[in-house]
Amino acid sequence: MAASGQPPVPPTLNAEQAKAVLAEVIKAFGAPENAQRMEEARDNACNDMGKMLQFLLPVATQIQQDVIKAYGFSSDGEGVLKFARLIKSYESQDPEIASMSGKLKAMFLPPMTLPPHGAGTGGVAAS
Repeated sequence: MAASGQPPVPPTLNAEQAKAVLAEVIKAFGAPENAQRMEEARDNACNDMGKMLQFLLPVATQIQQDVIKAYGFSSDGEGVLKFARLIKSYESQDPEIASMSGKLKAMFLPPMTLPPHGAGTGGVAAS
């Protein structure tokens, strides 16, 4: 009930706490009902990037919100973004967080296939 009109201060987690919350989020994606919701969203998206954003991202966001709201993050898209930024800030300091973050992203982002570069385009040949 902050009457001062100030936005709530985003929660701060140390690296260990961030790791624990991240583990909980990953576990939530593995829960049968959430795995089912993600599978249905994936099926609806048919590997179309636009449809992935339309169907998959809202489900992934909801699953994350359900976990992180218990740690003081707002239960909206902004809370998920703040959590993602916090995790990103620890990725360079903690290889385990970086690995877990990659695992989490792989659950709802399609694998990016980079076009082959350097093949017959004057790229530097490895010797």
